[in-house]
Amino acid sequence: MSEPAFRSLVEAAEAIRTGRISSTELTRACLDRIEAMQGKLNCFVHVHAEQALAAARLADEELAAGKLRGPLHGVPLAHKDCYYREGRLSTCGSPLRGQHIADSTATVLSRLDAAGALDLGGLHMSEWAFGPTGHNEHFGPCRNPWNPAHISGGSSSGSGASVAARLVFAALGSDVGGSIRLPAAACGVVGLKPTLTRVSRHGAMAMCYSLEHVGPLTPSVRDCARILSIVAGHDPRDALSSREPVPDYEGLLDAGIRGMRIGVPVNGFYDHVDDEVGALLERSLGVLRDQGAEIVEVRVPDLDLLARLGKLVMAVEGAAVHGNQIRERGDQYSDQVRKRIEPGFHIPASRYLESLHLRKHFLADIMQGAFAEADVLHAPVLSTPVPTIAETDVKGARNMPEVIGSIIRCTLPVSYLGLPALSVPSGFTSNGLPSAFQLIGRPFAEARLLAVGHAYQRATDWHEQIPALA
Repeated sequence: MSEPAFRSLVEAAEAIRTGRISSTELTRACLDRIEAMQGKLNCFVHVHAEQALAAARLADEELAAGKLRGPLHGVPLAHKDCYYREGRLSTCGSPLRGQHIADSTATVLSRLDAAGALDLGGLHMSEWAFGPTGHNEHFGPCRNPWNPAHISGGSSSGSGASVAARLVFAALGSDVGGSIRLPAAACGVVGLKPTLTRVSRHGAMAMCYSLEHVGPLTPSVRDCARILSIVAGHDPRDALSSREPVPDYEGLLDAGIRGMRIGVPVNGFYDHVDDEVGALLERSLGVLRDQGAEIVEVRVPDLDLLARLGKLVMAVEGAAVHGNQIRERGDQYSDQVRKRIEPGFHIPASRYLESLHLRKHFLADIMQGAFAEADVLHAPVLSTPVPTIAETDVKGARNMPEVIGSIIRCTLPVSYLGLPALSVPSGFTSNGLPSAFQLIGRPFAEARLLAVGHAYQRATDWHEQIPALA
């Protein structure tokens, strides 16, 4: 297969704007790559080729007439199949949604449309977004473009794999327990879980009201900053979305990190880290130190306790969303998903409310502790090299909670606290699969995370690596 025309979203947008390539040409190239790789990777649930080409031709006509719709004019994207678009099907990874045609469009999709982006289709996801690996018993697994025998990560599985393979130049994912950062790390792209409420959730599938985050997966940190600048901000249709001002994330990337304090937790995050992954994490800290950052040790709240509280909230809210449907059509849920939701039916309301109340306590603890000593925290995303599909295909087996728990151990606690976190590729382990670190920030400190990630990428080229797809 030929190399993709461009390696980043920003590069593709600039090429269209300056006439080096037309939106129609770039869209056809992406559709050709999708057609060639769909059978091997299973990134897409549906592709809207004719609609995308029609939109690309319109984008070219507008540009020829002097109309630039926005900073993504004519650039092909695609999104996790949990975002609703008026008149289209969104499966949410389940056959139960086979007849669900949306009657309105998600706010984040509308904002990307207004910026000029094209939407090529719906991307693979774990069933109902329950699953960190990319398995889906109904649609088959999504496969890692670096080695199709390995997991893509999930639940935003198609988002990570499609961006890594440059089938599209960015994709939206969603993150309750790690579902943006895990596929970003496994596939070697950038993934941002913003602060809870930073981005509107209107028109996104409800999975877990209290932990649901919307964010992008992109080739580079600069690409990520551009997408976040477009989708962030208050939305009257999502009453919980924040009114915090939206900075110019891309414009703030080059502020530099000299003197910035990068906190390395001495407890929790680095427990049980594989030696290979640990060496790559240490090397990434060395790069940040060379860029002028100060590396400091910090302590964080009990990670395992935070994960248990997060799992409890997920179970109860999952049961609230799916209760009637599971009772009536439980045979159309996979064993793994059903067994993760069903405990929520039996958890007392007092324990659920206590779990939500404790979040404030632990958030205050980390703000007064780790973030008093550091500006940004540095941690693993996955503690081990990316596993194979066979190794993680536990379905509803007895060891399912342990396998899933080990994968989301470093990501779920951050989602529970609602803190922003950025996954940045940092090299490859000996199995040839990517590895990554995550940067964790104070609430609404996305600009700082992006500046640190950008400084790292100016000194490295891991984000420029593209899998050699046959």
